Amino acid sequence: MSDIANANFEKLPRNYLFAEINRRTEARLQRHPGAPVTRLGVGDVTGPLAPAVIKAMHRAVDELAETSSFKGYGPERGYMFLREAIAANDYKGLGIKPSDIFISEGAICDGGNVSDIFSQDATAGITTPVYPVYLDANIMAGRKIRFISCNESNGWFGDIPSEKTDIIYLCYPNNPTGAAITRERLKEWVDYALKNGSVIVYDGAYEAFIRNPLLPRSIYEIEGAKGCAIELRSFSKTAGFTGVRCAYSVVPEELGKLHSLWAKRQECRFNGVSYITQRGAEAVYSEEGRRQTREAIDYYLGNASVIREPLAGLGLDPVGGENSPYIWARTPNGMPSWDFFDLCLEKAGVVITPGVGFGESGEGHFRVSAFGKRESIAGAMLSLKELILSL
Repeated sequence: MSDIANANFEKLPRNYLFAEINRRTEARLQRHPGAPVTRLGVGDVTGPLAPAVIKAMHRAVDELAETSSFKGYGPERGYMFLREAIAANDYKGLGIKPSDIFISEGAICDGGNVSDIFSQDATAGITTPVYPVYLDANIMAGRKIRFISCNESNGWFGDIPSEKTDIIYLCYPNNPTGAAITRERLKEWVDYALKNGSVIVYDGAYEAFIRNPLLPRSIYEIEGAKGCAIELRSFSKTAGFTGVRCAYSVVPEELGKLHSLWAKRQECRFNGVSYITQRGAEAVYSEEGRRQTREAIDYYLGNASVIREPLAGLGLDPVGGENSPYIWARTPNGMPSWDFFDLCLEKAGVVITPGVGFGESGEGHFRVSAFGKRESIAGAMLSLKELILSL
């Protein structure tokens, strides 16, 4: 059967980054049963859902218990009540309409699935280091890929390509580096896309962590972006929905054929997010919901400060943690990042993410997630500091 298999899948890395992290962590737990491990590698929320969300979901469950209010299949694009809430709150004054919004089960799914609406011959510009889904989706599609290096010298924003690139994937606040793009730099990308007929796929999954009012929260704050950009958002980190699954994509009608193709893709290959989940997501925009989710995000940003400050004191030049839940730092003494991962896990009982797992340009760096309990994170950072000082 190998002659009919998609050979592009074989071009993917042998071990998925987070699966490999889990494998090594489980091996350590077996070697040292009962020894504590603090997991700051995978970016998974640890706090409960907001009470306003829980109440809304309970009400939705009760509705499904009555014939008069029961819901079956929902609309593939999402219920209008949620799409209207998103347009009125997340895009107030930006000209985004409910018809531009498509509800989905996760930003990682949209980040991969959006590849379906582009030609196989289109070139994909991928910033690096990068969250794996953008790269993997285009490898599986067999596209030509151009890497856009993000590093200290360009502020982790990447340099504008000198040649035309058809699809450009940007993520800000960034995963893994935590860098939050400036309005001026984002305008340069939009201007490039408009000039070259390119499309930007803009992953804004972490926009709720932006606290600097000068930073853009949406690419549509930039003039002309509705004509060249698709934006992805998620309730996973905004409202703790990692286990509930709800997100959305914005594909403006100004994108013409791409809008209609994405609508067709969702109608043909997606059966919608549950009514219960969408009612919970709608509650995020209530007065109670906004206050409660902001409190949770502020807690994680407090954790980020607990991580960032000692890394800065050790001279590891941390990035992020101020407008994002991730902190990106240099490994001590230029140590290879998987070696540093193994050392942290074995000696300190702390799970980080090796930078090289996000691409070769991430070598010599590591990512730390602020999702966790404050006491555990504080203890983990003390252990890491002692370990690094001993090297």
